[in-house]
Amino acid sequence: MSEAEVFRARALAGVAHGFLGRQGGVSTGDMASLNVGLGSRDDPALIAENRRRAVAAVLPGARLVSVHQVHSADCITVVEPYEDRLRPHADALVTDRRGLILGILTADCAPVLFADAKAGVVGAAHAGWKGAIGGVTDSTVAAMETLGASRDRIVAAIGPCIARASYEVDAGFLARFAEADPDNERFFTEGRREDHWQFDLEAYVAHRLAAAGVRTVEMLGQDTYAQPGHFYSYRRATHRGEPDYGRQISLIGL
Repeated sequence: MSEAEVFRARALAGVAHGFLGRQGGVSTGDMASLNVGLGSRDDPALIAENRRRAVAAVLPGARLVSVHQVHSADCITVVEPYEDRLRPHADALVTDRRGLILGILTADCAPVLFADAKAGVVGAAHAGWKGAIGGVTDSTVAAMETLGASRDRIVAAIGPCIARASYEVDAGFLARFAEADPDNERFFTEGRREDHWQFDLEAYVAHRLAAAGVRTVEMLGQDTYAQPGHFYSYRRATHRGEPDYGRQISLIGL
């Protein structure tokens, strides 16, 4: 049995965390192997075992809490565990409670983990392009502050996500970001096709974090699309005509 592959951030050293890849699970086929996506067509029993293994690799014995992700900017504060079937619709979580571990699922979108170790507050956000431009990272920082965190002490790490070289978008997508802020055009370079562009999601999320006053932001620089042996990718699965896709999980807890 292979072990779960866990990517860690130097900025979060001393805090239990991990960006997990797709290795070390029990799922098979297109979902092989550590698929944790409750919304996938995978066997629920296999998903449950994969989620258990993921938690054990990061904070053994902790109770996993996640959300039903909807590409929003909404962040919830978790004060006690709840069943998976009761997951609220949101895209970020924060807590100051020990024994809980926050989980965010991705398959190209950017997972962002946050911590203010001195205050004992952690957070996790799912930042796809909609959530990123909508302010999901801003919401997470604000929610952490309500628990006693200080934004000048918060550190953040952006985990594996689709990289600019793999993320082609059309002119309408670029226009949406340029309308929000003309300076956003710097996160786009000309694509390989006419009227198409390559978008740097990771750099954009890092920019939003810095603009929110987060002084330490680490980017892991791992491209989910380009590494099929290590990560699930919605866009890659779509391009290959696969009927479904797995999700990886990013975790942080106290």
